[in-house]
Amino acid sequence: MEIQEYLRLFVEQVKATTYLEWFAVGFGVTEVLLAKRNNILLYPAGIIGILLSLYLKLNARLYAESLLSMYYLVMSFYGWIIWSKRKAKNENLPVSWTTKQELQIAFAIAIGGYFVLYYALVNFTNSDVPILDAFVSSVAWAGMWLLARRKIENWIFLNVSNIVAIPLMWHKNFVMFALLTLFLFIVAIFGYFDWKKIYNKQRS
Repeated sequence: MEIQEYLRLFVEQVKATTYLEWFAVGFGVTEVLLAKRNNILLYPAGIIGILLSLYLKLNARLYAESLLSMYYLVMSFYGWIIWSKRKAKNENLPVSWTTKQELQIAFAIAIGGYFVLYYALVNFTNSDVPILDAFVSSVAWAGMWLLARRKIENWIFLNVSNIVAIPLMWHKNFVMFALLTLFLFIVAIFGYFDWKKIYNKQRS
């Protein structure tokens, strides 16, 4: 396909983007920027964006992605509660590297989640992208668990998920979600280094 054809397809997809998708993308951008700044408001912004994207993904038969959104929703409330309790006590949940045990749990979530999701997608849904859908969702599950616990490696897990999610969103004609995921990928790189700086400041 020539460049002009790609551009034409891109323009058509942008024009076809619904207001609901624009709002979902907007709140998604807000969430990741607040996460990069280590701001607790990332959670309410994220919850709104998650609910909007959940509706869209269910209609697009992205079932594992929909389960991922539900997981994001639960983890958002979980993270919000943890951060709020610390804030009420004038304490900050410190940014830190994962321990060996936490890393093992994260990998268990990613690997175990993949096989469970893949089996469910193949046997109980009409998903046409079970491998990619299961991979993106399971790795992101692990990343969100680490994010709630303020572990620096959360950015690595989330970006492994993001790099696969970009073509998946494009395949499903969610051009704005694909661009959002690309944006999240870039921001996560900076988020990783920003959290390393925060960690070093905590130790000084």
